[in-house]
Amino acid sequence: MKIVTKLGAFALALVLVLGSAYIVGRAVGPPPAAAPVAAPAAKPAAAEESSYGLAITHESMNLKVLTDNVRAGTKQTFAFQILQHDGTPLVKYKPQHEKLMHLIVARRDLSNFQHVHPNLGSDGVWRVPLTFAAAGEYRIFADYMPLWGIHGETLGADVSVSGDFRPEALPAPSTTATVDGYTVTLGGELTPGKSGKLTLSVAKGGKPVTDLEPYLGAFGHLVALRDGDMAYLHVHPDGTPGDGQTAPGPDILFHATAPSFGDYRLFLDFQHQGVVRTAAFTLRVNGPNPPPHGLSEEAFAAAKARNEEAVRNGGAAVPADTSGGATEGGTPHGHG
Repeated sequence: MKIVTKLGAFALALVLVLGSAYIVGRAVGPPPAAAPVAAPAAKPAAAEESSYGLAITHESMNLKVLTDNVRAGTKQTFAFQILQHDGTPLVKYKPQHEKLMHLIVARRDLSNFQHVHPNLGSDGVWRVPLTFAAAGEYRIFADYMPLWGIHGETLGADVSVSGDFRPEALPAPSTTATVDGYTVTLGGELTPGKSGKLTLSVAKGGKPVTDLEPYLGAFGHLVALRDGDMAYLHVHPDGTPGDGQTAPGPDILFHATAPSFGDYRLFLDFQHQGVVRTAAFTLRVNGPNPPPHGLSEEAFAAAKARNEEAVRNGGAAVPADTSGGATEGGTPHGHG
């Protein structure tokens, strides 16, 4: 079927973190206005990060795509701006991993992945030569840090690419991927709400690669996109090339926490013999999601029990649990 070129974007009120970066997981509703709010259990530090990549606007900045009439298989200059609340382009950035801007491009069926680095013009427009290999709906992620920023920011927007659209099914979960004669093996697993370790091991011709080259200040870069909403994560491995402790392969170690179950598509960028290659995996994260609002398992179980009891009693209010933060504002409040 033919796709008509258009632009779109959406914003979701989600909070989710995968590792030290940014993925997404559960909707949070506003608390009741009346009565004091009991203090919830402390959140892990990583859970305080905002959800990135799902919104076109965040922290008074907006992603504006300038390129239209995008066609599959045609190389063209792709252009966009980061606009401030007053409509002026943001022109001052702080480098992250050796670049001012990381642009991630992926089709919504999680195929046709690209990680590129646009150039900033004096007019505040970012430009990069880009070819969309196949028609379909794409998501672009602008990953950057303002010069005055205290953390990185990621904005996302949709781009429609015209042509003969042929959707692809998500590949089944697998622990191995091959690219250009290299085999990358994925070890470890993730459980929602718990820190986990992922080890990606690179081999060529059946022999471990022990001379990986630094790429953007690391031996590997991992991007994860969640199937369904394309929640975004860009995380970097343990260690730094040249620190005297981090070996240049074959293993690249990542630590991550996934508060959401579901399928994720992982893309590992690594450099060897002067060429950057990308290995792709499907990873399934199993298990229940952790409690909302930073509650402990115990406090959440108590909140659910109180809510169920309130329903049985005709919806009567339940006093706030000031010791554990199980309820908010003196009324039942929780997610099943």
